[in-house]
Amino acid sequence: MYEDITLVCKDCGQEFVFTAGEQEFYASRGFENQPQRCKACRDARKNATRGERQMYEATCAACGKVARVPFQPREDRPVYCSDCFAKMKNQ
Repeated sequence: MYEDITLVCKDCGQEFVFTAGEQEFYASRGFENQPQRCKACRDARKNATRGERQMYEATCAACGKVARVPFQPREDRPVYCSDCFAKMKNQ
């Protein structure tokens, strides 16, 4: 039903693919317009309006490395680095 379409980003001018799956998702949400920006430019625009996120340092409960997390760590809950968290999530 849908076919991949190559579009040009209005910010950076690079070509990007609007996949059939993305088109189906847009249609299911009722969006009628095609995206005008590539994923990198959409993410950059989104992050620019959000502002800088405060990060906190904590020691990973699994491996002991320093982890930077976007929340205030509490003493009663373990904190994991990205690698250990991903391993736990996959198990």
